[in-house]
Amino acid sequence: MEQLHDHQSTIGRLEDRYHLVEKAKQQIGSGAGTTGLAGGMLGAGQIVLSSITSSAIVITVTLYCMAALPAIKQFCYRFVAASRRERVEGVVEEIMSRIGKFMRGNLVTSRLAGVATFGWCAATGVPYAAALGIFTALMDLIPIVGSTLAGIVVSLVALSVSLPIAIATAVFYVLFRVAEDYLIVPRAMKFAVDVHPLVTVLAVLVGGALLGIIGALVAIPAAVAVGLVLDERLPQKGTELTPRRARGFRDAAVAGEP
Repeated sequence: MEQLHDHQSTIGRLEDRYHLVEKAKQQIGSGAGTTGLAGGMLGAGQIVLSSITSSAIVITVTLYCMAALPAIKQFCYRFVAASRRERVEGVVEEIMSRIGKFMRGNLVTSRLAGVATFGWCAATGVPYAAALGIFTALMDLIPIVGSTLAGIVVSLVALSVSLPIAIATAVFYVLFRVAEDYLIVPRAMKFAVDVHPLVTVLAVLVGGALLGIIGALVAIPAAVAVGLVLDERLPQKGTELTPRRARGFRDAAVAGEP
Protein backbone atom coordinates (compact mmCIF):
# COMPACT_ATOMS: atom_id res chain seq x y z
CA MET A 1 0.00 0.00 0.00
CA GLU A 2 2.86 2.39 0.74
CA GLN A 3 4.37 1.74 -2.69
CA LEU A 4 0.97 2.27 -4.36
CA HIS A 5 0.85 5.79 -2.94
CA ASP A 6 4.55 6.44 -3.63
CA HIS A 7 4.66 8.01 -7.08
CA GLN A 8 8.41 7.37 -7.34
CA SER A 9 8.15 3.57 -6.90
CA THR A 10 7.55 1.13 -9.75
CA ILE A 11 4.17 0.02 -8.40
CA GLY A 12 3.20 3.65 -7.77
CA ARG A 13 4.00 4.60 -11.38
CA LEU A 14 1.90 1.65 -12.61
CA GLU A 15 -0.98 2.86 -10.43
CA ASP A 16 -0.64 6.41 -11.80
CA ARG A 17 -0.76 5.09 -15.35
CA TYR A 18 -3.46 2.43 -15.17
CA HIS A 19 -5.49 3.46 -12.04
CA LEU A 20 -5.72 -0.12 -10.82
CA VAL A 21 -7.14 0.72 -7.38
CA GLU A 22 -9.99 2.79 -8.84
CA LYS A 23 -10.89 0.05 -11.32
CA ALA A 24 -10.91 -2.55 -8.53
CA LYS A 25 -13.24 -0.36 -6.44
CA GLN A 26 -15.62 0.02 -9.39
CA GLN A 27 -15.72 -3.75 -9.96
CA ILE A 28 -16.39 -4.49 -6.30
CA GLY A 29 -18.99 -1.73 -6.03
CA SER A 30 -21.02 -3.01 -8.99
CA GLY A 31 -23.47 -5.87 -8.54
CA ALA A 32 -21.76 -8.02 -11.15
CA GLY A 33 -18.43 -7.52 -9.45
CA THR A 34 -19.84 -8.50 -6.07
CA THR A 35 -21.49 -11.61 -7.53
CA GLY A 36 -18.31 -12.57 -9.35
CA LEU A 37 -16.23 -12.04 -6.23
CA ALA A 38 -18.58 -14.19 -4.14
CA GLY A 39 -18.60 -16.89 -6.80
CA GLY A 40 -14.82 -16.78 -7.00
CA MET A 41 -14.50 -17.11 -3.21
CA LEU A 42 -16.90 -20.07 -3.14
CA GLY A 43 -15.06 -21.70 -6.04
CA ALA A 44 -11.71 -21.17 -4.35
CA GLY A 45 -13.07 -22.63 -1.10
CA GLN A 46 -14.39 -25.65 -2.96
CA ILE A 47 -10.99 -26.21 -4.60
CA VAL A 48 -9.20 -25.95 -1.25
CA LEU A 49 -11.64 -28.36 0.46
CA SER A 50 -11.38 -30.83 -2.44
CA SER A 51 -7.58 -30.68 -2.35
CA ILE A 52 -7.48 -31.31 1.41
CA THR A 53 -9.90 -34.23 1.12
CA SER A 54 -7.99 -35.79 -1.79
CA SER A 55 -4.68 -35.41 0.04
CA ALA A 56 -6.10 -37.06 3.17
CA ILE A 57 -7.44 -39.99 1.11
CA VAL A 58 -4.13 -40.46 -0.72
CA ILE A 59 -2.14 -40.38 2.54
CA THR A 60 -4.50 -42.86 4.23
CA VAL A 61 -4.45 -45.32 1.33
CA THR A 62 -0.66 -45.01 1.06
CA LEU A 63 -0.20 -45.83 4.75
CA TYR A 64 -2.49 -48.87 4.48
CA CYS A 65 -0.64 -50.09 1.37
CA MET A 66 2.75 -49.66 3.04
CA ALA A 67 1.58 -51.57 6.12
CA ALA A 68 0.16 -54.39 4.00
CA LEU A 69 2.99 -54.44 1.43
CA PRO A 70 4.63 -57.70 2.64
CA ALA A 71 1.29 -59.54 2.49
CA ILE A 72 0.51 -58.06 -0.93
CA LYS A 73 3.87 -59.21 -2.30
CA GLN A 74 3.45 -62.72 -0.90
CA PHE A 75 -0.01 -62.92 -2.47
CA CYS A 76 1.36 -61.87 -5.88
CA TYR A 77 4.24 -64.36 -5.62
CA ARG A 78 1.68 -67.18 -5.53
CA PHE A 79 0.93 -66.57 -9.21
CA VAL A 80 4.57 -67.21 -10.19
CA ALA A 81 5.74 -70.72 -11.04
CA ALA A 82 7.51 -72.37 -8.10
CA SER A 83 10.61 -73.02 -10.20
CA ARG A 84 11.07 -69.28 -10.86
CA ARG A 85 9.62 -67.85 -7.66
CA GLU A 86 12.95 -67.43 -5.89
CA ARG A 87 14.48 -65.48 -8.78
CA VAL A 88 11.36 -63.30 -9.13
CA GLU A 89 11.41 -62.56 -5.41
CA GLY A 90 15.04 -61.49 -5.65
CA VAL A 91 14.34 -59.14 -8.57
CA VAL A 92 11.27 -57.62 -6.88
CA GLU A 93 13.08 -57.06 -3.59
CA GLU A 94 15.97 -55.37 -5.39
CA ILE A 95 13.52 -53.15 -7.31
CA MET A 96 11.81 -52.15 -4.04
CA SER A 97 15.18 -51.39 -2.47
CA ARG A 98 16.20 -49.20 -5.43
CA ILE A 99 12.86 -47.34 -5.31
CA GLY A 100 13.44 -46.60 -1.63
CA LYS A 101 16.87 -45.22 -2.45
CA PHE A 102 15.32 -43.13 -5.23
CA MET A 103 12.86 -41.57 -2.78
CA ARG A 104 15.69 -40.77 -0.37
CA GLY A 105 17.68 -39.19 -3.23
CA ASN A 106 14.62 -37.13 -4.17
CA LEU A 107 14.35 -35.90 -0.59
CA VAL A 108 18.01 -34.87 -0.64
CA THR A 109 17.61 -32.81 -3.84
CA SER A 110 14.45 -31.18 -2.48
CA ARG A 111 16.24 -30.29 0.74
CA LEU A 112 19.02 -28.74 -1.33
CA ALA A 113 16.46 -26.62 -3.20
CA GLY A 114 14.99 -25.44 0.09
CA VAL A 115 18.39 -24.50 1.51
CA ALA A 116 19.31 -22.65 -1.70
CA THR A 117 16.04 -20.70 -1.56
CA PHE A 118 16.57 -19.79 2.10
CA GLY A 119 20.12 -18.63 1.38
CA TRP A 120 19.06 -16.51 -1.60
CA CYS A 121 16.14 -14.89 0.23
CA ALA A 122 18.25 -14.17 3.30
CA ALA A 123 21.02 -12.64 1.17
CA THR A 124 18.69 -10.44 -0.91
CA GLY A 125 16.35 -9.39 1.91
CA VAL A 126 13.27 -11.20 0.61
CA PRO A 127 10.87 -11.65 3.57
CA TYR A 128 9.83 -15.01 5.05
CA ALA A 129 13.05 -16.72 3.93
CA ALA A 130 12.56 -19.81 6.12
CA ALA A 131 8.92 -20.29 5.12
CA LEU A 132 9.75 -19.89 1.43
CA GLY A 133 12.61 -22.39 1.81
CA ILE A 134 10.28 -25.01 3.30
CA PHE A 135 7.67 -24.28 0.63
CA THR A 136 10.25 -24.71 -2.15
CA ALA A 137 11.51 -27.98 -0.65
CA LEU A 138 7.97 -29.39 -0.58
CA MET A 139 7.13 -28.18 -4.09
CA ASP A 140 10.41 -29.58 -5.45
CA LEU A 141 9.13 -33.08 -4.65
CA ILE A 142 6.66 -32.60 -7.54
CA PRO A 143 8.51 -33.42 -10.78
CA ILE A 144 8.65 -31.09 -13.80
CA VAL A 145 6.41 -28.26 -12.49
CA GLY A 146 7.15 -28.19 -8.74
CA SER A 147 10.33 -26.13 -8.74
CA THR A 148 8.93 -23.85 -11.46
CA LEU A 149 5.82 -23.03 -9.40
CA ALA A 150 7.98 -22.44 -6.35
CA GLY A 151 10.19 -20.06 -8.35
CA ILE A 152 7.13 -18.09 -9.52
CA VAL A 153 5.80 -17.75 -5.97
CA VAL A 154 9.16 -16.68 -4.52
CA SER A 155 9.66 -14.19 -7.38
CA LEU A 156 6.24 -12.65 -6.65
CA VAL A 157 7.15 -12.34 -2.97
CA ALA A 158 10.46 -10.75 -3.99
CA LEU A 159 8.45 -8.14 -5.90
CA SER A 160 7.51 -6.66 -2.51
CA VAL A 161 11.19 -5.72 -2.09
CA SER A 162 11.83 -4.26 -5.53
CA LEU A 163 11.43 -5.08 -9.20
CA PRO A 164 15.18 -5.70 -9.77
CA ILE A 165 15.25 -8.18 -6.86
CA ALA A 166 12.23 -9.98 -8.32
CA ILE A 167 13.90 -10.23 -11.74
CA ALA A 168 17.15 -11.43 -10.16
CA THR A 169 15.17 -14.06 -8.19
CA ALA A 170 13.51 -15.30 -11.37
CA VAL A 171 16.90 -15.58 -13.08
CA PHE A 172 18.28 -17.41 -10.03
CA TYR A 173 15.48 -19.99 -10.25
CA VAL A 174 15.96 -20.50 -13.98
CA LEU A 175 19.66 -21.19 -13.46
CA PHE A 176 18.99 -23.41 -10.44
CA ARG A 177 16.34 -25.37 -12.36
CA VAL A 178 18.78 -26.04 -15.20
CA ALA A 179 21.49 -27.11 -12.75
CA GLU A 180 19.05 -29.31 -10.84
CA ASP A 181 17.64 -31.06 -13.90
CA TYR A 182 20.92 -31.69 -15.70
CA LEU A 183 23.56 -31.82 -12.95
CA ILE A 184 22.19 -32.43 -9.45
CA VAL A 185 19.37 -34.93 -10.06
CA PRO A 186 21.23 -37.19 -12.54
CA ARG A 187 24.28 -37.41 -10.27
CA ALA A 188 22.16 -38.00 -7.18
CA MET A 189 20.20 -40.75 -8.94
CA LYS A 190 23.44 -42.29 -10.18
CA PHE A 191 24.67 -42.49 -6.60
CA ALA A 192 21.32 -43.59 -5.11
CA VAL A 193 19.94 -46.10 -7.62
CA ASP A 194 22.96 -46.75 -9.89
CA VAL A 195 21.29 -45.40 -13.04
CA HIS A 196 23.37 -43.60 -15.66
CA PRO A 197 22.70 -39.82 -15.69
CA LEU A 198 21.74 -39.93 -19.39
CA VAL A 199 19.15 -42.63 -18.64
CA THR A 200 17.78 -40.47 -15.80
CA VAL A 201 17.30 -37.42 -18.03
CA LEU A 202 15.78 -39.42 -20.89
CA ALA A 203 13.46 -41.34 -18.54
CA VAL A 204 12.10 -38.15 -16.99
CA LEU A 205 11.60 -36.51 -20.41
CA VAL A 206 9.84 -39.55 -21.89
CA GLY A 207 7.73 -40.16 -18.79
CA GLY A 208 6.67 -36.53 -18.62
CA ALA A 209 5.80 -36.46 -22.33
CA LEU A 210 3.70 -39.64 -22.09
CA LEU A 211 1.95 -39.34 -18.71
CA GLY A 212 2.66 -35.83 -17.47
CA ILE A 213 3.54 -35.36 -13.79
CA ILE A 214 2.75 -38.97 -12.88
CA GLY A 215 4.93 -40.22 -15.72
CA ALA A 216 7.87 -38.07 -14.61
CA LEU A 217 7.41 -39.25 -11.01
CA VAL A 218 7.58 -42.95 -11.87
CA ALA A 219 10.08 -42.60 -14.72
CA ILE A 220 13.26 -43.28 -12.74
CA PRO A 221 11.83 -46.22 -10.71
CA ALA A 222 10.51 -47.67 -13.99
CA ALA A 223 13.95 -47.30 -15.58
CA VAL A 224 15.50 -49.08 -12.59
CA ALA A 225 12.96 -51.91 -12.84
CA VAL A 226 13.50 -52.32 -16.58
CA GLY A 227 17.28 -52.35 -16.09
CA LEU A 228 17.10 -55.05 -13.40
CA VAL A 229 14.74 -57.20 -15.48
CA LEU A 230 17.08 -56.88 -18.47
CA ASP A 231 20.03 -57.86 -16.27
CA GLU A 232 18.09 -60.91 -15.17
CA ARG A 233 16.91 -61.91 -18.67
CA LEU A 234 19.98 -60.78 -20.64
CA PRO A 235 22.77 -60.76 -18.06
CA GLN A 236 26.20 -59.33 -18.70
CA LYS A 237 29.27 -60.99 -17.30
CA GLY A 238 29.27 -60.64 -13.52
CA THR A 239 25.64 -59.42 -13.31
CA GLU A 240 23.83 -62.75 -13.42
CA LEU A 241 21.12 -63.01 -10.79
CA THR A 242 21.94 -66.46 -9.50
CA PRO A 243 19.72 -68.14 -6.90
CA ARG A 244 22.32 -67.29 -4.28
CA ARG A 245 22.24 -63.57 -5.18
CA ALA A 246 18.44 -63.69 -5.29
CA ARG A 247 18.35 -65.10 -1.74
CA GLY A 248 20.80 -62.38 -0.69
CA PHE A 249 18.56 -59.63 -2.09
CA ARG A 250 15.50 -61.12 -0.42
CA ASP A 251 17.17 -61.67 2.96
CA ALA A 252 18.68 -58.16 2.97
CA ALA A 253 15.28 -56.62 2.18
CA VAL A 254 13.60 -58.60 4.95
CA ALA A 255 16.33 -57.54 7.40
CA GLY A 256 16.06 -53.90 6.32
CA GLU A 257 19.67 -53.72 5.11
CA PRO A 258 20.75 -51.59 2.07
